[in-house]
Amino acid sequence: MSMVVKRPVLWLAITAVVAILATLVTVHFVARGPANHAGDDRRASQAGSPGEKQTRYHCPMHPTFVADRPGNCPICGMQLVPLEDPQPGEPQPAPGAPAPKKVVYRSTMNPGEFSDRPGKDSMGMDMVPVEVEEERAGAPKIEGFAPVGISTRKQQLIGVRTEVVGKAPFVRKIRAVGRVTPDETRLHHVHTKTEGWVEILHVNTTGEKVRKGQPVLAIYSPELVASQEEYLLALRLREASPGESLPQLTRSSDDLVESARRRLLQYDLAPEQIEELERTGRASRTVTLLAPISGYVTQRNVTQGEKIGPDSTLLDIADLTHVWVIASIYEYELPFVRVGQTAAVTLSYLPGRTFRGRVTLISPVLEEATRTAQVRLEFENQDLALKPEMYADVAIESDLGERLALPESAVLASGTRYIVFVAQGEGYFEPREVRLGVRLPDIVEVLAGLSEGDRVVTSGTFFVDSESKLKAALAAAAEAPAERKP
Repeated sequence: MSMVVKRPVLWLAITAVVAILATLVTVHFVARGPANHAGDDRRASQAGSPGEKQTRYHCPMHPTFVADRPGNCPICGMQLVPLEDPQPGEPQPAPGAPAPKKVVYRSTMNPGEFSDRPGKDSMGMDMVPVEVEEERAGAPKIEGFAPVGISTRKQQLIGVRTEVVGKAPFVRKIRAVGRVTPDETRLHHVHTKTEGWVEILHVNTTGEKVRKGQPVLAIYSPELVASQEEYLLALRLREASPGESLPQLTRSSDDLVESARRRLLQYDLAPEQIEELERTGRASRTVTLLAPISGYVTQRNVTQGEKIGPDSTLLDIADLTHVWVIASIYEYELPFVRVGQTAAVTLSYLPGRTFRGRVTLISPVLEEATRTAQVRLEFENQDLALKPEMYADVAIESDLGERLALPESAVLASGTRYIVFVAQGEGYFEPREVRLGVRLPDIVEVLAGLSEGDRVVTSGTFFVDSESKLKAALAAAAEAPAERKP
């Protein structure tokens, strides 16, 4: 009884497994069927059908080699890649924008051998078709460059961007390193006109501040003592003269007094010191020399008790409330510097503060070693923040007004000329030679070759340049006379 019950259950299980396997096989073939059909359709489209455009292939290293089926390049052996066709919905070039193309035939063994019809080259090899753009009417001809058309998709891939040429303010900022120096018109050397000895030195240290008229040192000079005695003697003779009874003698006495007084003044005695001599009537053993200007002692070359003479430089005094900054400007920047320009100076040890001055002198001589000219800037320095021998960062701005400007990234330097690519619309770019003027860090002046409103390539210029040169090379080769055997 148990065997009778178990057999139907076993057959039912086997039947269910078979049904499931049949279902899976059916689903597999149904899912696989459209894919196979799609693969068959792709192969059919690659094989081509009457009235449809056939896919062509070219070599990445030798773009001039074009074939109608996949394979390897006969020149270098690389695998051929399909030529890109315009994508659906992509704007097509206008009839008058990109140049039309023509098909020529090129030898695979001799790159310089072309023909306008199919056949074999001089070595018996089949020539391959190559598309070459014809010259567009009215396009400027530049040797080594050719107009080029690039699809919108390619422009996005290589990052082509354009900008409109227009006028922009040209402000040339010249930066240089300067050195702070004292104002040479406010320097003074303290000398004596006679020989003597330093009795008292009132200024003992370098850097000491002095005021105009302040005693700096006292010297003993026998010659100065004798000159004082002569002046006192002349005064006594004038007092003892008979007056109006002998006018000639009176005039002589006056002349003698005036001569002795001038002598003392020439020895750098101040008028106040001469008045003191007249009041006391006694010659002083020492004569005090006074500071000629207010300022700071920048150099002290004398010590107390030292013998000095007219050739001795005793003290150097400088007025540092007005200083100079000497900046070294390169010769190519000199046309942008002129007397009267404002200048700004900053110091590394005093960040956040800017000193304003002006250009007062441009050296007429260039330094041979550094190819720079010394430019003098003058600054007020009441708080003595600018100290002599400091180094400073100098900035001079030269406003050149508005000029036609071009982004620097748009310019290609090609030997002795400059090339830009002008967008003509619909993916067409035209090379154009330009003449440039003043250069700034990011823009350059256009003197000739472009007009305001032209749109030029500013990014991806290298790729556009490569494509243009390749087209020019192919066009030049196609124009060469064919070398075929009859």
